Amino acid sequence: MITLIDLGISNIKSILRGFSTQGFKVQIASGPDDIKSSDSLVLPGVGAFPKACQALRNSGFWEAVIEHAGRGRPLLGVCLGMQLLFTDSEEHGLNPGLDLIDGHVVRFPPDRLVPHMGWNAVSQAGESPLFKNVPDRADFYFVHSFYASPDREDCVTGYSDHNGRFAASVQNENVFGTQFHPEKSQNNGLTLLRNYASLTEK
Repeated sequence: MITLIDLGISNIKSILRGFSTQGFKVQIASGPDDIKSSDSLVLPGVGAFPKACQALRNSGFWEAVIEHAGRGRPLLGVCLGMQLLFTDSEEHGLNPGLDLIDGHVVRFPPDRLVPHMGWNAVSQAGESPLFKNVPDRADFYFVHSFYASPDREDCVTGYSDHNGRFAASVQNENVFGTQFHPEKSQNNGLTLLRNYASLTEK
């Protein structure tokens, strides 16, 4: 069972529909207990990092997400959800994240247009099960003003470019993240969602 966390700060219907159209069962978490019984977890999000952290803590999801990852079960963060996986973010001051991947979330330099929005190619780095049957340099859809800077380069599974290279996707063992929106990225995005969902079917 795939569980989506609804923080009330993103439209999760498109992700729900993306998994459902590929034949996977999905539930929306109504509380921490739903996470504890989940095979795999998806943490989507749009908006501000501090507000998302507050929503995670107020709902009791914060510790449940960390415990889920600690049990070795798959966790996928999408867009802001990926940024939440990191140690901290400089958005609206320095705010601690879930610290499941070592690194920091920083704003694009002032010489780059923000938000970075639209279709961009993702150059795959190393091997990731998420990119199975996805061509290298396939286009994915992005909307963001901040980006993650992992401490370890080997955590980066894909790069994109916005007048400079940045991490478009990451992985730390069973913890995955995409800065882009796979649910809005047509066939390549649906393939990525299918690959993620299939991790618990092995």
